[in-house]
Amino acid sequence: MNTSNAQTPDSAKSGHLVRGIGLLSASFLILNGMIGSGIFALPSAIAANAGILSPWLFLGVGLLFISVVLTFAELSSYFRQSGGSVLYTTVAFGALAGFNTGWLLFLSRLASFAANTNVMVIYLATLIPQVAEGPFRILLIILICGSITFANVLGVKDGVRTMASFTVLKLTPLIVMILLGLPYVGGEVLLPANMPTIDDLGGTTLLLIYAFIGFEQVTISAGETRQPRRTIPKALVITIVATGILYFLITRVYVSTLPGGGGEGQTLVDVGRVVAGSAGALAITLAAIFSIGGNLASSMLSAPRITFALAEERLLPPWFGRIHPKYGTPYNSIIFLGGLAAILAISGSFIYLATASSLSRLISYILSIAALPAIRKRAKGEAESRAFRLKGGLLIPAIAMILCLWIAAQSKAESWLFVGGLLLVGLFLFWLEKRANR
Repeated sequence: MNTSNAQTPDSAKSGHLVRGIGLLSASFLILNGMIGSGIFALPSAIAANAGILSPWLFLGVGLLFISVVLTFAELSSYFRQSGGSVLYTTVAFGALAGFNTGWLLFLSRLASFAANTNVMVIYLATLIPQVAEGPFRILLIILICGSITFANVLGVKDGVRTMASFTVLKLTPLIVMILLGLPYVGGEVLLPANMPTIDDLGGTTLLLIYAFIGFEQVTISAGETRQPRRTIPKALVITIVATGILYFLITRVYVSTLPGGGGEGQTLVDVGRVVAGSAGALAITLAAIFSIGGNLASSMLSAPRITFALAEERLLPPWFGRIHPKYGTPYNSIIFLGGLAAILAISGSFIYLATASSLSRLISYILSIAALPAIRKRAKGEAESRAFRLKGGLLIPAIAMILCLWIAAQSKAESWLFVGGLLLVGLFLFWLEKRANR
């Protein structure tokens, strides 16, 4: 992800990368980035606050979030090279902004990794109740984080199961559950006669965003995408709509089948048990474990490459950029992520870590959206003529910016302190590297 020489959109060519990602592959990439643990943990968390309205909240927030996705669709259309948000903010505002964006994306994936580890423990506890709490929970978290970290240091990659098979295997049980659960859905769920009140709308919306973050990872691999200016915008819009509909259907079945509309302490495993007995419960449990495991493995492959790339750009100390002499992996960056994620997973709950991940990602979105006017101004020649230019000038990006600012403002002080503290750590490391360079 070389951004140091990026002066204008499309100024760098990616001649050494194979452009093997088409529309279907790009859509799977986005879908795998967005659908991990959230789809197994969010229905209960949102239902606890919004009750019977929770399916409509997923759909409504998804529709609003399209403004953010469309803005990224235009941003990505100006470039043929990889880099995503780091590239956009570096081109528009310089190296410091690019570093902050990259570090925020790393923090978001770090918090997401820790949150997903928590959810995996919750679902494993349905099979092995002893790991639900206490020392066995801590040991299991260390085992999960340690094994994935160790495998990635050794360079072990999943070469057998393709990205498409990951998607099919984790979505098939959910789709079957939706079909079996539809007979439980009554008219009251679709159109409630008495609208319930929503506890903490702002905080609930912030948590809802966790369902839709992760779409931007397809822009990071733009240098390996066929016709990225056309493929990425289409894949972004198609996938965000499909994800919103999927969450709507799953949450609708969730609040319809479980007593009291579901809530804290109940999961999709309980839904599987209601609609298909013990076999349904087992199928959902295995789907959750498989989905979250694949998501964790994907995060461990991608997130350390952010700190590694920042070190290569001399924006972080060289320690993060060291490559294992035998295995050829950025082992220090991998160990840094795995160790810190284990500590966060042990000390924090899913909701706390998910909201911190959403806040980090929202700030990076805000920086990227703010970069659009400067990138539009700098775009020339082929980059300008082939760009996916949004109608209405800056109206849609303005809606996206207002949405992100409003949702970020709903974060509690502890989330800001968490993200701000880790951001200060990153800035300190940035300062150390710049001082060493001088």
